[in-house]
This record gives sequence, C-alpha cells and structure tokens, in this order.
Amino acid sequence: MSRKIRLIWDFYGETADGTAKHHVIHLEEFMEREKLTHFNCGTDSNGDLHAYAYMTVAEGNVKILRDALRPNRAFVEKEEA
Repeated sequence: MSRKIRLIWDFYGETADGTAKHHVIHLEEFMEREKLTHFNCGTDSNGDLHAYAYMTVAEGNVKILRDALRPNRAFVEKEEA
C-alpha cells in the first residue's frame, strides 16, 4: 500500500487566510487538468498571520507535484488504525 503524503504551501501576513483558500482552488484545478487523484485538500491556520493550504496525495505522485507546484514542506501522514 502506498503511503499518503501531505504537501503544504505556507502563506504569511494579514491576507494569508484568503490567499491559502484561493490557492486550494488552483491546486484542485491542477489535479483535475493533469488527471491526478488526491485524498483531500484544504486550509488551516497557525495564528493571525500564518495560514497554509494542504493537499494529501499518494506517494507515487509526489515527485511530479513537487517539481510542478513547489510546496514549502511535506510529511508522511500517519495511517489510521
């Protein structure tokens, strides 16, 4: 079974939350255009001036997405028991 990898794009400043939400739209459009699957996509915030967009994908798609979309960071998601 392939591992799930969460790719993250960080945004900072007063408009970080809105920018992260808008970025998710472009991530989903890219995945649809390239006919790639993803498990989920969304945003979260670590405070008033930091928000991030994320997308969880199969490990096999990471290299393609890393090169094309240049996420700021990534990590392996823990498997649910």
